[in-house]
Amino acid sequence: MTKTFSLANQFRRLRGKYCESVILLLFIVLVPLYVSAETGPLVNLIEIQGNRKISSETIYSKLKSKVGDPFSESIVREDIKKLYSVGYFDDISVDIEAFEGGVKLIFLFKEKPTITSIDFQGNKEFEAKDLREKITITSGAVASLPLITDNAQKIVSFYQSEGYWLVRVLPIIREISKDAAALTFQINEGPKVVIKDIKMEGNKAVSQKEIKKAMETKERWLFSFITGSGIYQKEQIAADLERIKELYLNKGFIYVAVSEPEITLESDREKLSIKISISEGDQYKIGNLSIQGNTVFPSSELFQKLKIASGQIFNRSALRMDIDSMLDLYMEKGYARADINPLIDINAQEKLAHLTLSVTEGEIFRIGKIEISGNTKTRDKVIRREMRLDEGDIFNKKLLKRSFQRINNLNYFETVDISPSPRAKEKLIDLDVNVKEKLTGMLSIGGGYSSVDKFMVMGEVTQANLFGKGLHLKFRADLSSRKTNYNISLRDPWFMDKPISASVSFYNDSYKYPEYDKKAIGESIGFSKELSEYIGASITYDIEKAEITNVSKNAADIITEQEGERVTSSISPSVWHDTRDNYLDPSTGYRHALYTTVAGLGGDNYFAKGVVDSVWYFPARWDTTFSLRGRLGYATGFAGKTLPLYERFYVGGINTVRGLDVGEAGPRDEKGKEIGGNLEAIFNAEYIFPIVKDVRLKGVTFFDYGSSFDEDANPSLSDMRKTAGFGFRWMSPLGPIRLEWGFNIKPRPGESTSKLEFSIGGFF
Repeated sequence: MTKTFSLANQFRRLRGKYCESVILLLFIVLVPLYVSAETGPLVNLIEIQGNRKISSETIYSKLKSKVGDPFSESIVREDIKKLYSVGYFDDISVDIEAFEGGVKLIFLFKEKPTITSIDFQGNKEFEAKDLREKITITSGAVASLPLITDNAQKIVSFYQSEGYWLVRVLPIIREISKDAAALTFQINEGPKVVIKDIKMEGNKAVSQKEIKKAMETKERWLFSFITGSGIYQKEQIAADLERIKELYLNKGFIYVAVSEPEITLESDREKLSIKISISEGDQYKIGNLSIQGNTVFPSSELFQKLKIASGQIFNRSALRMDIDSMLDLYMEKGYARADINPLIDINAQEKLAHLTLSVTEGEIFRIGKIEISGNTKTRDKVIRREMRLDEGDIFNKKLLKRSFQRINNLNYFETVDISPSPRAKEKLIDLDVNVKEKLTGMLSIGGGYSSVDKFMVMGEVTQANLFGKGLHLKFRADLSSRKTNYNISLRDPWFMDKPISASVSFYNDSYKYPEYDKKAIGESIGFSKELSEYIGASITYDIEKAEITNVSKNAADIITEQEGERVTSSISPSVWHDTRDNYLDPSTGYRHALYTTVAGLGGDNYFAKGVVDSVWYFPARWDTTFSLRGRLGYATGFAGKTLPLYERFYVGGINTVRGLDVGEAGPRDEKGKEIGGNLEAIFNAEYIFPIVKDVRLKGVTFFDYGSSFDEDANPSLSDMRKTAGFGFRWMSPLGPIRLEWGFNIKPRPGESTSKLEFSIGGFF
């Protein structure tokens, strides 16, 4: 690379028929003019030469040298340096010529070639198309060495994230012509390296097992091919060092120090060991605990939000959560910019950390503008009506969080983000609600197998946001060798733009039971309303015409008595209390519901039916969730009528007691056929844990306990059925998918020992 800059060199370029003595004379005369101690000659013209891809205007805009300014050697050097930093030039030189009583600057450029092709060599584990997705350089880009080097490192990082820790990537630039070059990334993948073991050194107060649990980096184990663990990643191990520090800080070790990991590669170059050294220091307890700066709330009320106390082991996470609880108290009263700063005074001799929580309360803020964006289909009002805050309201963090939950629970959007933007001078907070639409039309397919129904297929076509108005249209069909069911329904969550939900449905069912067949056609209309933020109620009217046919000659009396056609006219009120954070995949909260049905408003059937359903979700460590659910149901006929067969409780299957067929957990007739009961009791316990967080794949283990009974048969706990099992749940683009395998703990004659079932469209 050549940079021509000295005045002597410039004069050698002057054209004309001058002899050496004349050039020397000009040099002697002009040099004082050019390099005057006070100021240089004026720059009267700047020319750009050699550029083809980069416009002259772009280059001019980056020059500090300007026409009309005095010539400065240092400024020209800065210009050259700045133009090199652009990354488009291989060589830059500057010629200086005398011009109209001043000088002319000529910038000469040699541009870098353009990359016309990008190839990969040596890649065996990953296809070229996969590698292209990891780089940012493309054909047509300038062959900039920093850009090429950066992309080579991107390939290295990708390989290392997949376990190829020894990968080497060498970029090779091959000149095709003066202006074109081909880029090839030569890859030496090396062996896949896995983590054999992780060891700690210097830990005395905290066990190695506990430290490993806090880390995301794990040793290779049996199911690593599913979890993806056992791979060394620099970013992940750096985060793990902070997690180890956090673990110690939560146990009172304020001055803990954690070293960088020491990596040892074994001789086979396929396994590595990690050693982390820890200097624990002393353990500290909380000494004096005080609050200062508060005027809105008395200290006694703020202390009620604290779980930490004097004498406890210092715990930074607990302190942080307590500060958040105190701030929530302020932010629920409009103090949106309240802040609490923990002042820690260390007494090294007594191993005490004295805490003073310094409160800065700020002022009350109100809601300014609420802007909604990202909704290409859903109408603004559908989103806005879920907001628990309105323009002009006092800011409330609790209601802001609830607004997010409600919009997210619409299940119309991939992402929901509510960003507060304070306007401090006006004491206002604008809310920017940004959503990303997702497909709300869904085709759901489920299926299973039983010894009675054989293969079963359930299909459902749903449009959950019809016309962008939030209308919910559903068509469902259940088909098997014994059952055919068609159902179409439409629900408007804001009927006539009022906070009342209205729904209408039509259905046609037929079912072949072992002792009889049932056909039914019916329709229903219902209304529901939220009575408060978490409490709602509904009422539904249903009219159905059902026919019992093909009754077996040897059928039980309970069946033969109901042969023929009957009309059911019923009303079904229900009420619920729902605090779940997410309706499809909850991790905290509960849902209690009471469902009732009373038939006898005309028609032939007279019965009453009620079900109490309660489910709780408890968040646990490592983003896991423990769930408990209980259901109790009772049904009976009245006015001299018998409870219809099809209103009895048939327990068993993926939504009640897994591992059993529908009706197996309940009464049977003299021939051992399931006939359902008029009582039911079902209890379910689940432990849900993440498997692959990025794709929202979870695992579940469960224990089910339940059955249905006839109240006249003296039901007892010995009749309750027990099953257990495991499964997988995936929040797929098509909707929630369940695959669960239940095991029958005590199979009865004719029952299978296990049952595998799957469904799409809703979790348990």
